[in-house]
This record gives sequence, C-alpha cells and structure tokens, in this order.
Amino acid sequence: EDLISDLDDVETPMADRLDGAHYRDDILRLLFICCHPDLPPTQQIAVALRIVSGLSVKQIACAFLVGESAMEQRITRAKARIARADVPFETPGPVERSERLGAVAAMVYLLFNEGYSAGGAEIAARGTLCEEAIRLARLLLRLFQAEPEIMGLTALLLLQHARAAARFDPAGEVILLEDQDRALWSARDIAEGLALIDKAMRHRRPGPYQVQAAIAALHARAARFEDTDWAQIDHLYATLEIMTPSTVITLNRAVAVSKVQGPQAALDMIEPLANRLGGYFHFFGAKGALLLKLGRSDEAREAFNQAIALASTPAQANHIRMHLDRLQQEGVRQPRL
Repeated sequence: EDLISDLDDVETPMADRLDGAHYRDDILRLLFICCHPDLPPTQQIAVALRIVSGLSVKQIACAFLVGESAMEQRITRAKARIARADVPFETPGPVERSERLGAVAAMVYLLFNEGYSAGGAEIAARGTLCEEAIRLARLLLRLFQAEPEIMGLTALLLLQHARAAARFDPAGEVILLEDQDRALWSARDIAEGLALIDKAMRHRRPGPYQVQAAIAALHARAARFEDTDWAQIDHLYATLEIMTPSTVITLNRAVAVSKVQGPQAALDMIEPLANRLGGYFHFFGAKGALLLKLGRSDEAREAFNQAIALASTPAQANHIRMHLDRLQQEGVRQPRL
C-alpha cells in the first residue's frame, strides 16, 4: 500500500472523488450518514459507534467518560428522535459531507482509542480496532487530500500505533513508555506519521489533531526516553487546552509538567480535576504516582486503590497492583509516570 504522505495536494472535484468511488468503503459511507445534523453531535457519534462500528454501550460510555446507563439513555434518545422526526438517513451530498467531516473524524479517533486501551487477552481482539481506525483515516485522507486536520488525525493514529509491539510484555502486562524497547517501534508507521504531520503543519491551519500528532512526533523522534523534549510537550498541551479545553488534556499535560517543574506542580494542576474525573482510572493512577514521588505513601496507596476499582482492563489493574506490592514489600519506591 502506498504511503499516504506521497499524495499530492491536487484539488479535484470532491463530488467526483466521493460519488465516483462510492466513498471507497461502505463503513465510511455509513459513518457519514450517521452524522445527520438533526442529531446532537454526541448522539451522532454514539449511534455510529454502536450501530456501524459495533462497539458495546460500555465501551462507548468509557470513551465519553460517562456511566453505562447514561450512555444507554443517550443512544435510546437518539433512536427515538430518529423515529419521531423521520430523519432522512440518505447518503449526504458533497456539501453535507464536508460539514460532517469533523464528526466522522471524531468517530475514527474514538474507535482507535477503544482499541488502544486494550490489554492482556484483549490485545489481539481489540487491537484490530486500531487497524480499522487507521484504514478509515487513510480513506478519509484520500477523499480530503488537502485537509490538514485529517492529515493530523492519520499521523496521530500511526505514531501511536507504531508503539504497539512494545507496549505490553508477553504476559500482557503494561510496559511504560520509558521502559519500552524502541527498536520494536514500527519505523514504517513512524516515517509515514512524521511525514504527514510535517505536511499538515505546512498548511498553517492548526487544529487539535495536528497538535496531538505533534506531541506524538516528539516522542517518536526521541532516540531515548531521556531525550524527550518535555518542555515542548508541555507547551503543546497548553495550546491544546486552549483549542479544546478538557480535563483529560489537563491530566495528560500534568505528566509533562511533572518532568519539567516537578511532581508538586503537577499535583497542584490535577487536584482541581477531582470532582470531574472521580470515575476515571487514569486520574487516580497519575495522582498516586505523583504522591508517591513526593513521599506521601499513605495517600498514594489510597489513590492506587481507587484506580484499581476503576480499572477497565486486567492490564490496568495489574499495573497499579505492582505499585501497591512495592509499597508493601519495599517501602516507598519512586514510580514513573
């Protein structure tokens, strides 16, 4: 398969590209159909992920950081709205396709994240979601060749997926980024991803996917973990916070802040997020690691116990248990974020 980065920014009539090729893929066409403007954006994405991509209600709820029952109600309301309003789910024309591109990109992104979060015995089964998301992103880019955010999305997925072979040990346990064997990272995926994000930036129309891809590119370009440009990553996350304010983005930024300013600065950053991320595994995992770095072992243990209770995969739970075991057996041991 040709690398997407080899595509030229040749402007051809969008209608000819899309209609003549029938979207090149039925799944992609269905995603565009689901993004009907009569549905609120979150309902569009939830219905598409449930009906088209086949994700469970629980998986979709995790992606939206809401409870399973709340997501079930959201999907039910969307279906009822479709039936009540007799929403015409016909294949959209070229103008509608452009208007719906952002929602379709969000679906592809969430589909990838669901596969990326797999661990242990789920890796093989759910890892195919990552490959399907990359395939759909490539199709989107072939259809919208001059759209830098789609370049950024595709680059982001490729750069993240490049680390797949190094993220878990043979038993399915998590290997932290700093401990990964970078020789196992996919050089092909990295090369394609880097070329795409460089190309996207030349358009000078930045967006959230491009910024996230730029962060992933900094990790990919570091020959060793020690070479990571954490200051630049912190800056990019700050930019992302302005573009799309999110508690999860702030939590991710805190990891970079801990490397640049120390664990106390990072802890101060995430403490205000407690109410909104009280049901989020990664919040308590990060909080526990920061507290442990500060020598506050009792508070760290409490945070780790909360993280285990919220773990969605065995790999997540086992990773936290390693910290708890070390606390019990060796005293306070400095964890790594």
